Amino acid sequence: MEIVKPNKKYKSNHSIVYSCQYHIIFCPKYRRKVLVDGVDLRLKQLILNKQDEYGYEVLDMEVMADHVHLLLDVNPQVGVMSAISKIKGYTANTLRREFGWLKSRLPCLWTRSKFVSTVGAVSLEVVKKYIEEQKNK
Repeated sequence: MEIVKPNKKYKSNHSIVYSCQYHIIFCPKYRRKVLVDGVDLRLKQLILNKQDEYGYEVLDMEVMADHVHLLLDVNPQVGVMSAISKIKGYTANTLRREFGWLKSRLPCLWTRSKFVSTVGAVSLEVVKKYIEEQKNK
């Protein structure tokens, strides 16, 4: 069930009403430019496919050759760190299985580090615009 307030969407389940958006950035190991040649498109599909199962909604996403920007609305009962860990683990296993050349380029696909920022200090629209403009740089 979604509850719409002016300029804000709230989600709810049986015990919680929430709106928890996060701007997330993570990179391949050694910031290698490996998210190319179909890996980028497959990564997007994999992230979109797990939204319900992993407790997040993709509001915006951009995959660059050497990093990923996500704008997620995460169920607080799942937690942002848990959602990111699941995304990184699932995508690393699947992409390395489907694109064998990734195994020879990297010991593991993702770095352990990540950037996480709540969306609130700036408007959601500003963050979306920033993410969408990343491809043009």
